[in-house]
Amino acid sequence: MTTIDATNPTRPAANDHAGHPRQTPADFWATAERHLIRYGRGGFVPSIVERASGATLWDEHGRAIIDFTSGQMSSLLGHSHPAVVETVRASIGTLDHLFSGMLSRPVVDLAAALSRTLPDELTKTMILSTGGESNEAALKMAKLVTGGFEVVSFDQSYHGVTHASGAATFSISRSGYGPVAPGNYVIPTPNAYRSAFVRDGVHDWQAELDFGFAMVDRQSVGRLAAFIAEPILSTGGVIEPPPGYFSALRQKCDERGMLLIVDEAQTGLCRTGDWYAFTRHGIVPDILTLSKTLGAGLPVSAVVTTDAIEAVAAERGFMFTTTHVSDPLAAAVGLTVVETLEAGGFDAVARRLGDRLRAGLLDLQSRHERIGDVRGRGLLQGVELVTDRVTKTPADAYGTLVTSICLEFGLHLNIAQLPGVNSILRLAPPLTVTDDELDTALAILDQALTLADEQS
Repeated sequence: MTTIDATNPTRPAANDHAGHPRQTPADFWATAERHLIRYGRGGFVPSIVERASGATLWDEHGRAIIDFTSGQMSSLLGHSHPAVVETVRASIGTLDHLFSGMLSRPVVDLAAALSRTLPDELTKTMILSTGGESNEAALKMAKLVTGGFEVVSFDQSYHGVTHASGAATFSISRSGYGPVAPGNYVIPTPNAYRSAFVRDGVHDWQAELDFGFAMVDRQSVGRLAAFIAEPILSTGGVIEPPPGYFSALRQKCDERGMLLIVDEAQTGLCRTGDWYAFTRHGIVPDILTLSKTLGAGLPVSAVVTTDAIEAVAAERGFMFTTTHVSDPLAAAVGLTVVETLEAGGFDAVARRLGDRLRAGLLDLQSRHERIGDVRGRGLLQGVELVTDRVTKTPADAYGTLVTSICLEFGLHLNIAQLPGVNSILRLAPPLTVTDDELDTALAILDQALTLADEQS
């Protein structure tokens, strides 16, 4: 039996952290199968992770694995960032959790810190725990303020798995769970690589948007409340709407009295090379939601809106007193993340590293015929694998084989799995990834593509 001491990934350890004898890997997986509820389509990654630091994980054999998923897209500053570790150590011993009606300095300080990174209109913040929770709050606020209940999103959207956020999510199967919240509609995702709206060989996104809202108008009962969108659809396949799209979308919302909610769970806080991905589109959302990247691996989320919207919501009795609203520990972590990003100029860091990553991916595309498309921004990049570039048929089995070989060679990345398209590699390393780690990851992906070609 080989197990790893968390303080030294090369030294075997006989006991776990509680002093009990360590299970063999076979016993570990048997116990997992016996006691864990399975919750994902792809099952568990076949590796027992013992330790994580920066952009690297170590498994039970001491093998290093470069983490190109940033945990669950959340460890923005890498695993166990020293500033975050210090904040947790200090906060857990002094101020961890409070009654939801009480305030502490970290909560107010984080709200102020977020405000200084955002457009002047976005001034009011509430601190929550998860992305689904922040989207629930945003949608509830939009419904209260507008008096409507109908919500529109993209047909490849992902906003969470809770009640309202799950009803606005269409990138995963909705089969088997019964009715969702009424009044949820979709419009086509503006995916230039696979759009049916093409004129003279060019993606006609305006016609696509007009068609989508024509369908919404036909289905609506006149109670439209909000459109919720990611500025780059990450789980939906790393798809960024084209320039001009969000301005036109903003106009569609304004014409119908809808609020525009922008969900930056995976794109916010410098990951794409800008503090917020929506700024590149020249719009300001009515409500902004943040989560994953705000906590750098811990459960922290936020809802940010305008003075005017907050005033109306408060006047009408907005109610969202969850167990962990305004928790000081969560807020302290979020504040540390914002201050670390500011001090390190991480928006520029993400642009530079993103350019290096993208250049490497484009080089791979020039040498591997099954790479149909490379897209994304900063340190959020997508690689769509196809059987050939003419038909663009998704190379599902090939993509699964590529990720499996990558893991074997020490690189973890995942596939954005969509109905009918399960071959989009999503690459999202932490902002603290090094040039050498990027280059090593690209070399592993190159080797995996070559071996997968030989085996398929």
